[in-house]
Amino acid sequence: MRITKIIAAAIVGLTIVSCSNGQLKTNSSLNSDIDSVSYAIGVDMATKITVNFKEADYDMFLQGFKSVLDSTDLKIDPKDANIVISNYFRKAQEDKMKLMQEKQEIEAIRKFGEYKKVNEDFLEKNKNNSGVVTTASGLQYSVLKEGEGEAPKESARVKVHYTGTLIDGTVFDSSVERNQPAEFGVTQVIKGWTEGLQLMKPGAKYKFFIPQELAYGYLQKGDKIKPFSTLVFEVELLEVK
Repeated sequence: MRITKIIAAAIVGLTIVSCSNGQLKTNSSLNSDIDSVSYAIGVDMATKITVNFKEADYDMFLQGFKSVLDSTDLKIDPKDANIVISNYFRKAQEDKMKLMQEKQEIEAIRKFGEYKKVNEDFLEKNKNNSGVVTTASGLQYSVLKEGEGEAPKESARVKVHYTGTLIDGTVFDSSVERNQPAEFGVTQVIKGWTEGLQLMKPGAKYKFFIPQELAYGYLQKGDKIKPFSTLVFEVELLEVK
């Protein structure tokens, strides 16, 4: 597929930029199969460009083709062209995603702003409770039982039992209730879990109070976890693998 696209682009270049003294050569009719397929590829590629890349500078587009065909005044080495293209569209996609996320967050604040404040107030009060430790990231935790051995690193897998609740005590997930421990990689979970697990030793039981920034943020998760929810977990680290 990649080779096909490259060949198609090359044919389009030859078709569009068959120039003489900088003037575009045009044919009034399609005299052969090569004429027809060349023209058709040109139509197809131009249509895709106008639909998917409206920002294209057509003068520079044609100049790039002509520079390769004439082997003159190359501003970008052909072997670097794909890098330039990939970087541009990756950045454009990232910008589009960022804008979409900003709009989603604004809408979530509009709908759940009061709930967000309730959760922030909970954490502000909770950090002053006896035995609660607050890390630099904002994660709060208390030690219910200490363990022994080495804490898991980011590369480790762990086996745990846990119960997750909202600040009002609503249970949204529990391996304890299922009577089935969960096993996963330390980095395969939300940020609050990844940080918290690395504080524990095998056999330990901690209580995490995870602010929304280290959980699901402005996203709704299932029926129970609203945007900006603080998540409270009792976690027992059964095994480090």
